[in-house]
Amino acid sequence: MKRLEPLIFEVSSPGRKAYSLPELEVPNSCVCNFLPESELRKTAPELPEVSEVDLVRHFTRLSQLNHGVDIGFYPLGSCTMKYNPKVNEEAANLPGFTDIHPYAPVETVQGALELMYNLQNYLCEIGGMDEMSLQPAAGAHGELTGIHIIRAYHKSRNDHARTKILIPDSAHGTNPASGVLAGFQTVQIPSDSRGGVDVEALEKVMDETVAGLMLTNPNTLGLFDENIEKITEIVHSKGGLLYYDGANANAIMGICRPGDMGFDVMHFNLHKTFATPHGGGGPGSGPVGVKKHLAPFLPVPVVKFDGQKYYLDYDRPQSIGRMKGFYGNFLVMVKAYAYIRSMGPDGLKAVSENAVLNANYVLRRIVDYYDLPYDRHCKHEFVVSPQRIKEETGIHTMDISKGLLDYGVHPPTNYFPLIVDEAIMVEPTETESKDSLDYFADALIEIAKLAYSDPEKLHQAPHTTVVGRLDEAGAAKNPRIRWQKEA
Repeated sequence: MKRLEPLIFEVSSPGRKAYSLPELEVPNSCVCNFLPESELRKTAPELPEVSEVDLVRHFTRLSQLNHGVDIGFYPLGSCTMKYNPKVNEEAANLPGFTDIHPYAPVETVQGALELMYNLQNYLCEIGGMDEMSLQPAAGAHGELTGIHIIRAYHKSRNDHARTKILIPDSAHGTNPASGVLAGFQTVQIPSDSRGGVDVEALEKVMDETVAGLMLTNPNTLGLFDENIEKITEIVHSKGGLLYYDGANANAIMGICRPGDMGFDVMHFNLHKTFATPHGGGGPGSGPVGVKKHLAPFLPVPVVKFDGQKYYLDYDRPQSIGRMKGFYGNFLVMVKAYAYIRSMGPDGLKAVSENAVLNANYVLRRIVDYYDLPYDRHCKHEFVVSPQRIKEETGIHTMDISKGLLDYGVHPPTNYFPLIVDEAIMVEPTETESKDSLDYFADALIEIAKLAYSDPEKLHQAPHTTVVGRLDEAGAAKNPRIRWQKEA
């Protein structure tokens, strides 16, 4: 018997077609006429042959198997999987935005340039920065851009001794990757007993060989660093710069600004903080903002306004160069612009206040059932651990997350940050109702109780999904990423 959800190859039948094309009105030309014999296939590819209805049903089934914020609760920590208002999608689909071309003369795209110019200014105001580049394609790309800017700044001062970037042990994994790709050695800074940067450890390693510190505030534990002003003073006193990882900016909009904390350069994730879709609904966008002393090093071009018209500024001799083709992911900018304009400053502040409220509400509902490594009020997300449950029942974080699938909930982030054993990182976002939060909290509580009453059931979860517990280690070691016809 075939599986419930057959592969498209399994419904293939010779001779079926899902298309009907008119007769050619020009001579038939094949790519094989232009390629050398050595590059041509000897046999036709084994593609599925299906009817139109089979094709439609196949892709419709696949879409129904996907989980997303339009389907259900998605508390993926540090990813800010908030609901994306559809009016922003409508704005991005306006012909005046979708039908323009990046090579069009600037005189013909003044509306698009005006939007980009205004968005730059809005992001500067929200982040406490002086200038902004919209070019980077996503958050990690923004990090790489920012670290290159830091490198260019020190180089412009003939300060070639700075070869290190400091990174807290609670940082996102992209931080050390960005530092290394930019040519730096990364040095890890431990956390203190409150979950923030260990100030004494920072003082010991901060010297004239350090180019800067990368920091997320609040960090991946969902905790705001209480010593941020002291940290800023330590780094700046030795000539270093501070980079703000904006992945967690959904916790601070309208409340505090990285620039006011002392950060010199930062990025935003438009696809997190400003409600433009992740993943298949993407792409992303990671604008980078800087203080005045770093503005000359921004990627080119930057959108400017001379009082009469908008133009692209390429006259930046100290620029790190272009980081992406053209001007960035423009339609993502349109969505973020529509979101910022519709929310306004009071609305953006309310977003962060509700995100923080929702996270603390869920945390306090489940704290009696899960270990809390740092007993503080969290910001937009929090980290708990089933360490006690694991020791007493053998149930791991992975079992708990698989159990959540049976409740129709996407699991939180697992096993991150690495400084917490069996970490479960939860970010409810501001767009969830109390009903959704209670459903999620009740599910976590029921699962915690099930760990003691029927641990084997959790070991075998999920039970209600199309497929059950997968051999993830086996799949990683022996991946099957393409279909092969059975003999």
